[in-house]
Amino acid sequence: MGMTKEFRTFALKGNVVDLAMGVIIGAAFSSIVSSLVDDVITPLLLKPALEAANLQDLDKLVIMGTVKIGSFLSAVIKFLLIAFILFLIVKGINRFKKKQEAAAPVTPEEIVLLREIRDSLKK
Repeated sequence: MGMTKEFRTFALKGNVVDLAMGVIIGAAFSSIVSSLVDDVITPLLLKPALEAANLQDLDKLVIMGTVKIGSFLSAVIKFLLIAFILFLIVKGINRFKKKQEAAAPVTPEEIVLLREIRDSLKK
């Protein structure tokens, strides 16, 4: 098999395409979470702290002149939100899988007995 054909087979496998779609959706989701943190959560929850520091933006919160603690806090909030939402998604998927496994057809007892008889006759 030629290298180009092998690469094409690899690149067009479902797993690779699914991974690419996940990365693209993840990037879009990241911008939504960034907007949520910067435009909604920071003004609502951290407004008193920012006003006490005479700041309008969390990213401008600096201690000791050079340590950008505001940017760090913003990144931590974004990470926690993304991790929590992914946790909820995985939890939902696992619940769905459990329901599918529970709904799997159970082999009737007669068929199990017939299979045991067949196996013992083969011996």
